[in-house]
Amino acid sequence: MMARGRKKTAAKKRVAKKATSVALTSAQVKAQKAADKAAAAVKAATTKVDAANKKLAAARKKAASSKTAAAKKAVVSARAAVAKQKEGLTKAKASVAEAKLAQAAANVEAKVAAAAAAATEAVKAYEDQLAKKADADLAKAVKAFESKWRAARKKKDAAKVKAKAKKAEAKNKAAAKKATAKLKALSKPKKAAKRKPAKKAAPKKAAPKKAGAKKAGRKPAKKK
Repeated sequence: MMARGRKKTAAKKRVAKKATSVALTSAQVKAQKAADKAAAAVKAATTKVDAANKKLAAARKKAASSKTAAAKKAVVSARAAVAKQKEGLTKAKASVAEAKLAQAAANVEAKVAAAAAAATEAVKAYEDQLAKKADADLAKAVKAFESKWRAARKKKDAAKVKAKAKKAEAKNKAAAKKATAKLKALSKPKKAAKRKPAKKAAPKKAAPKKAGAKKAGRKPAKKK
């Protein structure tokens, strides 16, 4: 009993959802109103035909019993009334057929429009799906490229580091060799240098005095 109740509830929900999701177009609403109006006209015309037929039957019955001119005339009038009502019924039925045709056309147009809208929605959904996939593929490609680029760069940088280390090692070895040689030179005892005898400076010769030079501070004697 519980399972049946759940199934009925679920079915009602599906029907309600379907009913609310489908909306009639203006052409469908107009065609439905015309069809309802035509159906009402057929119903009214049928009622009038039935009433006219009853009057005709009554007039025939009366004419058969009385056989008067008035009774016969009433039958003729009743027949004319029936024919008129039948003509109205025929026109009403034609209106119903026309309304049904218009309603069918409106339904077809609505289905075409709904199909076009569904197709547009499907294309949009597919476009969104492709955009999401493109983003995912791009992220994946960027990650793969980054990994590859980093590996190549790491290898290249490792070669540079190795070359730099080799150069630094050679420089350090040269500096160590130079320092070792210098240290070795400093550790050897220094030999005393032989001093050469200093040369005696030659005595300076006195410059010869000029003849006739007067002694300084002496003046010549004046004649008396």
